[in-house]
Amino acid sequence: MATTMTPPPAEPPAVAPAPGPHIEAHPTRSVRAASRAALGALVRRDLLVLRKNLLEFVARTLIQPFLLVFVFLYVFPSIGQGVGGGGGRVAESGFATVLVPGVVGISMMFQGIQAVALQLATEFGFTREIEDRVQAPCPVSLVALAKVLSGAVQGVIAAAIVFPIAAVVHANGVDAHLDVNWLLALTLIPLTCATMASLGLLLGTSFEPRNIGLMFGFVILPITFLGGTYYQWTRLAPVKIGGFHWLQTLVLVNPLIYVNEGLRAAFTHAGHMHLYIVYPVLLGFWALFLGLGLRNFRRKVLS
Repeated sequence: MATTMTPPPAEPPAVAPAPGPHIEAHPTRSVRAASRAALGALVRRDLLVLRKNLLEFVARTLIQPFLLVFVFLYVFPSIGQGVGGGGGRVAESGFATVLVPGVVGISMMFQGIQAVALQLATEFGFTREIEDRVQAPCPVSLVALAKVLSGAVQGVIAAAIVFPIAAVVHANGVDAHLDVNWLLALTLIPLTCATMASLGLLLGTSFEPRNIGLMFGFVILPITFLGGTYYQWTRLAPVKIGGFHWLQTLVLVNPLIYVNEGLRAAFTHAGHMHLYIVYPVLLGFWALFLGLGLRNFRRKVLS
């Protein structure tokens, strides 16, 4: 009996590749490259939101410094209520010279803290919006770092907006004697903005969202009034008990005092703290605030 064998199935004919450029699959990106791309996307997203709310940002940035210089440098001299120790126009001009860098300093401080701390209070609140951000393909710490970077950029923009206005708003006969040292300005302003945005990260992760209002009363207000906005650090020497200059020593724990003293060196010829003290201390505060803020952020996200 003959056995019939079934032939094997024919192989399908090879399909020729379509004409056109040959495209190879992209290799998988490294973790570092993916993290860098995600960090850039997070920062761009925050800056896009800033652009859409630009008028609100400008109004929030200008209102406090404008009122300060308007009242102290325009209204008071115009109504004859002396500032600067009551020494006439010369003393008032001296006070204006001291005040303008201080106004720029507190503008960067408020902007850096508000841009980071208040946003974190919202995202860590009831909606837990922060959970959407930490799903980005990058380490959790980079999400926090993106907030610091965007807050620092907003601080630089605030300084660029506030300085021209603070420099020109004054009464007749009252002049702020300004002389910009661009090397100091272009190094101190970014360093200040990064430090204050890092402080915002620390505060935003230290206070519960429902208690964020306490941050302004117990932290921001003392920093503002004891940060040398209205006076030079050297002028605090007469405030002492016995022979101890207690107030001049106490304010050294305030990062804003170094900011304002450094800006006086950058914008004026007024007396100021030595720059070889200002720069290292601000760098130290930046490292401290950023390190503690990143630690707190990781704990809050992973808890």
